[in-house]
Amino acid sequence: MDNQFTRKFDIIDKKIGTREILASVYDSLKLKGYNPVNQIVGYILSEDPTYITNYNNARALICRIDRDELLAELVLSYLEK
Repeated sequence: MDNQFTRKFDIIDKKIGTREILASVYDSLKLKGYNPVNQIVGYILSEDPTYITNYNNARALICRIDRDELLAELVLSYLEK
């Protein structure tokens, strides 16, 4: 009982970046027949994760990203092009 600290094990690699997560979520939505842009916009506006499919763990992935970070990444990407 000397070790009274909690160990946390993350199954998903934390090195996955926002762009990679967004691309994966987009692909999962498209594969399931959804309009990915509409679904992602719905999620951003409402923060309701049910806009994102569970397929390929997409919902869990997108929930790892703070909405502000996601919006900042999208704006930055848009302005860079």
